[in-house]
Amino acid sequence: MTDLAAGPAADRPRQIVTAARTLLEADGPEALTMRRLADRVGVKASSLYKHFPDKSSVVAVLAGEMLREVAGVLAAAEKAAPGSLSALATAYRAYAVAHPHLYLLTMGRALPAAGAADAAAAPLFRSAGGDEDSARAAWAFAHGMVVLELGGRFPPGADLSAAWEAGIAAFTARTAG
Repeated sequence: MTDLAAGPAADRPRQIVTAARTLLEADGPEALTMRRLADRVGVKASSLYKHFPDKSSVVAVLAGEMLREVAGVLAAAEKAAPGSLSALATAYRAYAVAHPHLYLLTMGRALPAAGAADAAAAPLFRSAGGDEDSARAAWAFAHGMVVLELGGRFPPGADLSAAWEAGIAAFTARTAG
């Protein structure tokens, strides 16, 4: 067990979130319990409640982190290839596949109405030329593909890269025409 209890009390919320992410990324959402989190941080479970009222508040912080990270990844993809839906979709997929538990934990719940969620959506909105309906449809495609891929819902041997490219080509043709 990593004993973070010896660290400064002011850093405790960050320590708790870091430990929560480590548990989540390593063992999945079922591993993210307040008891296991307390063990990981090196404190009693009751001590966690001094910093977070419940598990859902820890999850909310993790979701905010994920959305900020996705916003950064998409902004970098947009900067590297302005207006490219393919670059955005590739970056989105790569992030989700690299962080499957965090992605599914975050995207399987209501998102905040503003802030990190807006920042994450902005490059996609711009790539759709400001058309909100097209941006939402493209996001739904990307999100659906990622959820199906992470859930192992494609047949063995399916060429997922080809499926992604076909979906991106369909959206690109629609917005170009």
